[in-house]
Amino acid sequence: MLPESAPFLPRTLDDVQKNYLLTDLLRGVSRSFYLTLRVLPSQLREPISVAYLLARAADTIADTAIVSAGKRCDALNHLRGQLQSDVPSHAVLERLQTGFTGQLDHAFENELLVMLSPLFELLLRQTAPDRTMIRKVVLTLTEGMVSDLESFPVSKNSGEVVAIALERGDQLDCYTYLVAGCVGEFWTDISIAHIDALQCWQASQKKYSQLGVRFGKGLQLTNILRDVPRDLRVGRCYLPQSWLNEVSLMPDDLMNATNSATARPLLLKGIHRTLDHYAAAEQYVVALPRRCVRLRIAALWPMLIGLKTLAQLSQQSNWLDVTVVCKVERKWIYRMMLLSSGVVFSNLAVKWWCARLRKSVLLT
Repeated sequence: MLPESAPFLPRTLDDVQKNYLLTDLLRGVSRSFYLTLRVLPSQLREPISVAYLLARAADTIADTAIVSAGKRCDALNHLRGQLQSDVPSHAVLERLQTGFTGQLDHAFENELLVMLSPLFELLLRQTAPDRTMIRKVVLTLTEGMVSDLESFPVSKNSGEVVAIALERGDQLDCYTYLVAGCVGEFWTDISIAHIDALQCWQASQKKYSQLGVRFGKGLQLTNILRDVPRDLRVGRCYLPQSWLNEVSLMPDDLMNATNSATARPLLLKGIHRTLDHYAAAEQYVVALPRRCVRLRIAALWPMLIGLKTLAQLSQQSNWLDVTVVCKVERKWIYRMMLLSSGVVFSNLAVKWWCARLRKSVLLT
């Protein structure tokens, strides 16, 4: 049992700690997303990085499969309580740290939990509007993590795994909002708050926030379709049972790679839905003013990588084979990043590139 919240005793977050959190540690836990964070306009980097680190800490707790799902849910709820408090408790944060750091294989994830107290101090240093937006998005993300653990309560030591599926398509849509769509909403709102060139979006902020939500949902659906074989082996099937019923399959049937052809309509259904979301993402990117070059690049990169991933998925004949990993080559990514420096200024070029990638997606 974690102690009740005690006063958050002021501690001095020095420049070395702050720099470590926002550079080395951020790079260590964010992998390729670090490049996107670095390309952002300077006024957005710190608040978005703080939000990312808080969400990544929560995700580390949620993914520590050696700990029971119930204990992980409890820990996430304690973390949520600290996020909602104006006086977070060092004692609670330190108990969260000690409860998980010994269970982690990833050195930077371990270090992130060690740095929870300084990270919360950095959160409190953000402006009041930024703190509100950061707390809102991280609370939504952690709500999704708790829901995930309650829906799929499987631990690493649970023995034989039986996959459980979501029941309906609306549950999948809700899940993709909680774990990704809300990020597009946050990204839009905090960009409007900080970037003068986006003041033209204020009158239609709800419209652009919804495009951002669909952008995030598209990225998450891409991940779900790519990771079906691996998710099944930890008891999770995000493809709804209502979809599986259309091809007379159960979640466990998807663990058999020989069912790839039978299950292909599920992949195509997911791809069609994801492409619809990427159409909204394209609208989002081209609506960004051309002078917001860094923002356009930060949005363009994940969209193009997502479309390329969908194309590769659609071309796999053995989609359910757990040994086959669908991953965009680094060479393609580096080439895309190089070309984007010129394409980003032209809406016609962005639309042409998206159309070309869509055309490479096999829809039969």
